Amino acid sequence: MGIEARPPGRPRDADADTAILDAALELLIERGAAAASIEQVARRAGVTRATVYRRFPDKTQLLIAAVESTYGNPPPTPEIRDLEHLLTGWAAALADPRQRRLLRRLYGAFEDYPEIAAAYEKQLGSPRSDARTAVFEQARDNGELPPNTDPQVLLDILTGAGWQHLITRPDTSTPDDVEQYLRAVLHQAGFTPETRRDRAPRPIKE
Repeated sequence: MGIEARPPGRPRDADADTAILDAALELLIERGAAAASIEQVARRAGVTRATVYRRFPDKTQLLIAAVESTYGNPPPTPEIRDLEHLLTGWAAALADPRQRRLLRRLYGAFEDYPEIAAAYEKQLGSPRSDARTAVFEQARDNGELPPNTDPQVLLDILTGAGWQHLITRPDTSTPDDVEQYLRAVLHQAGFTPETRRDRAPRPIKE
């Protein structure tokens, strides 16, 4: 979604575009979706409400654009080499204080603003889930996970553990702290990387 192209005419101020999106994201993180009004965004961005409305018809569309601007334009399918790579990347994301606060705000907004949930799912949802599921399948086939492991169920478990960490652990957690936590969860699911047996991993199925 984001900022749409406009017909020929007076060029739009790119600085105002950036200021509006930055202000919306800051307010979303600081106060939540309910408090991130068009008026508050305009005030913080240093523009008029009309300037905001010319770009976004309502608050929901503005917040969706702000969330999308945070994640940029990620590849449709992320490259995750193996389970170790997944753990490292996930831990790094969950250890970022700003990212943690944003994720908690998004989770709290999904009930009242389902469009924001849909935008988040489009940016970082299904394609990434498919890639992670493929990694779990690879680990199972390599003997790092029990042969009866259901990759989708394991993904749900690890995703839930991630949300649990966001709620119950401090935002000062380091990547090592988070990775240790996620490894402990996987250990309960039977993850034993030492059983890899000095063999080349099987490629992830397309």
